[in-house]
Amino acid sequence: MSTYQPDLLIFGGGIAGLWTLLRARRAGYQALLLESAALGGLQSIASQGIIHGGSKYALKGGIGKSTQAIADMPGIWRDALAGKGALDLSAARVLSPHQHLWSSGGIRSSLAGVFASKLMQGKVASLARAQFPPPFDVPDFHGSLYELQEPVLDVSSLLRLMREQALPACYRYDPEKLQVDDGGLRIGQLRLQPRRVLLAAGEGNAGLLERWGMRFPQMQKRPLHMVMLKGPLPALYAHCLGASAVPRLTVTSYPLGDGEMLWYLGGQLAEEGVTRTPAQQIAVAKSELAKLLPWMDFSRLGWATLEINRAEVATPGGKRPDDCYLGGEGPVMVAWPTKLAFAPRLADLVLQKLNQEGLKPEGEEAPALSLPHPPLASLPWEQVDAWN
Repeated sequence: MSTYQPDLLIFGGGIAGLWTLLRARRAGYQALLLESAALGGLQSIASQGIIHGGSKYALKGGIGKSTQAIADMPGIWRDALAGKGALDLSAARVLSPHQHLWSSGGIRSSLAGVFASKLMQGKVASLARAQFPPPFDVPDFHGSLYELQEPVLDVSSLLRLMREQALPACYRYDPEKLQVDDGGLRIGQLRLQPRRVLLAAGEGNAGLLERWGMRFPQMQKRPLHMVMLKGPLPALYAHCLGASAVPRLTVTSYPLGDGEMLWYLGGQLAEEGVTRTPAQQIAVAKSELAKLLPWMDFSRLGWATLEINRAEVATPGGKRPDDCYLGGEGPVMVAWPTKLAFAPRLADLVLQKLNQEGLKPEGEEAPALSLPHPPLASLPWEQVDAWN
């Protein structure tokens, strides 16, 4: 039986796990990552790719903890995308450098005041009608339009790049063969004795916590029912302002080629749609789009839905956490990033904890394991068998 003793062993090959792995290896740690299926997993590949900066959390008309925690994330990501950050992600594809926020009526004066606050200055700009992009550049649109300095990434491109950079230290394992004991863990004939373990497997953390005999931290799941439509559509990256803090509709786009564009719909539609069947959810989505963008033709399009869970640390009342989470006990750390945008912040917290605990990098290259490398997860719309 082969035995290895890495400094850090990460479970979970989503963007948070990959970012932490790359940061740790760059800092000199002997770090390895284990993924049970494909890199990108479930949540990362299903993300809309939005690098939130807190603008949508300000929709309540005030600056809360969520807004403050996430406000710096777009700048950190932009540095990485420019090749001058903690990671070099300059080869990743940016679908749009910004998003828009639109309302079917007038923006509330309280919201305008929030957007003018010091925290939001330079991150939100009101657009004049002459600046309106499609599909808002028509006389039929009578609402307000804001530009949010929050980029939207091609998640598949980002994962592909991170996989190229991290693949030598990424391995696929069979959870059924995982055995944990006081001395470390075993996968078949491979034994690992990591100095620290990071559980960053999203929804998979529940099973891993059970393997380690840990009752805390506890996990919660907040489900979504996303909608996909494809056809001759314009590119749109925008939130529609609703009556609550959750945007009534969040739209991101993905070019498919041959003149077709895919729209990926989230927001309140996806949150409230978890009680609906796919057919019912598509019907509600058609109704919402007809109300919000009535001048557009949504006939002759392909439609599909995706049901996905957001896995997070449990909170009172099951509310969305304000920040990413890092906890655990002893040598086992447990993490949920909460948002794609928080991946860099979570990696910083992990490295800070290792440093605080006096775990210094040995500066040695991580060994090659007798396990296969994981494939890359496919985008949700690439997994649709039949479009309605």
